[in-house]
Amino acid sequence: MPSERQYRREIVLFGRSLHERGYVAAMDGNLSVRLDDRRILATPTAMCKGMMKPSDLVIVDLEGRRLEGRRDVSSEIAMHLMIYKLRPDVRGVVHAHPPTATGFAAAGLALNEPLVCEVVIGLGSIPLAKYGTPGTPELTNGLAPLIPQYDAILMSNHGVVAYGSDLHTAYMKMETVEHFAQISLVTHLLGRQRPLGSEELEKLMAARSKYQGSRSAAPLPLAVPRSGDGESLEEAVAQRAPRRSSRHR
Repeated sequence: MPSERQYRREIVLFGRSLHERGYVAAMDGNLSVRLDDRRILATPTAMCKGMMKPSDLVIVDLEGRRLEGRRDVSSEIAMHLMIYKLRPDVRGVVHAHPPTATGFAAAGLALNEPLVCEVVIGLGSIPLAKYGTPGTPELTNGLAPLIPQYDAILMSNHGVVAYGSDLHTAYMKMETVEHFAQISLVTHLLGRQRPLGSEELEKLMAARSKYQGSRSAAPLPLAVPRSGDGESLEEAVAQRAPRRSSRHR
């Protein structure tokens, strides 16, 4: 397991990457890592993610109380703590405002169409959580029903949160969400989409176990019936939605 010093360097590195890619602006966004069963290392409030130093980070307990660090704790730490509480397998969380994905969130549109096979394998579906005021229980209450099953969530009129077994994985999922949002936007602009059907989704479900880093247990997006398909959308998703293993409970 990496040391705290390594985790601090990782957060600074990925914070800078978020800023350079335009996924955050000014003092937006936050990142965190689970150090152990009682401590979370996180970015502080009111600081540009592209200008942080390892010493700027703060350590909080599972109630969000600062244990170490000179700077103040982000008001959105409760979102991170909720994810760690509901997903014991998660050790890294990234929250950002990538423009295209956030545009979908502001338009009230989930990224749940099975358009790209790599996204289906890696993330399944990317749902839209109802709006909640940042830094309040409204926000965490809107996310809570979705966290156990999904690895990335659009937040209405706000942004995106992604999480994984480590910070690197969480960051890569954030990149995947924004990349898929850009592809999805192009299909909307072209006025034409060709989503995958139930047979293709079934094959992708089988492929999940073969791809390193693509072991999401998130439900697949709804299959699109093709001519000759006898099952309804509800039947298709019910039959193909995976059950999360006990390690995710």
